[in-house]
Amino acid sequence: MSDTTDLIRCPWAGTDPLYRDYHDREWGVPLYDNQTLFEFLILEGAQAGLAWITVLRKRPAYRQAFDQFDPYKIAGYSAARKTKLLQNPGLIRNRLKIDSAVRNAQAYVAMAQSGEDFSEFLWGFVNGRAKINHWRSLAEVPASTAESEAMSRALKKRGFNFVGPTICYAFMQATGMVNDHLVNCYRHRQCALQSEA
Repeated sequence: MSDTTDLIRCPWAGTDPLYRDYHDREWGVPLYDNQTLFEFLILEGAQAGLAWITVLRKRPAYRQAFDQFDPYKIAGYSAARKTKLLQNPGLIRNRLKIDSAVRNAQAYVAMAQSGEDFSEFLWGFVNGRAKINHWRSLAEVPASTAESEAMSRALKKRGFNFVGPTICYAFMQATGMVNDHLVNCYRHRQCALQSEA
């Protein structure tokens, strides 16, 4: 990996190597894979009320405990399996969030069975194309938008939870549906070019 210590980044990336790597490699990159999108939706819900770095540090444990975020497997988790997850110190041990992951997997499977593609459904809220913003400071970046509010409503209607407008907007930022890297961040242009590819 090349040295990126002197590059200008979004201020939230800070100095933590894990956070910087996430900023540099993942955040804002257009993502279309159904299972990876499902992973991000679950992790964004798990993050509610906590710092994202907390979730990043726990992501390997989440992937292991949740069958690599395979929604078909998670949808079938029993009460005993959920109790076991609540006892896993590598996870955020919140019963509502564990229950939500299973419920969301069931909603995902129901969508698939009715012929709805998860990725197409989600990207439909930005008309299938990343929205490139040009913020100059973090203060300008919204917590939610009309698109994230519409996504939240549509997901809730399909049985998902922990998908409020703010969680949905963070999800849209993470998965590149919107490019909210600040304009002076070196990743802004790179992610914009990836969204045009």
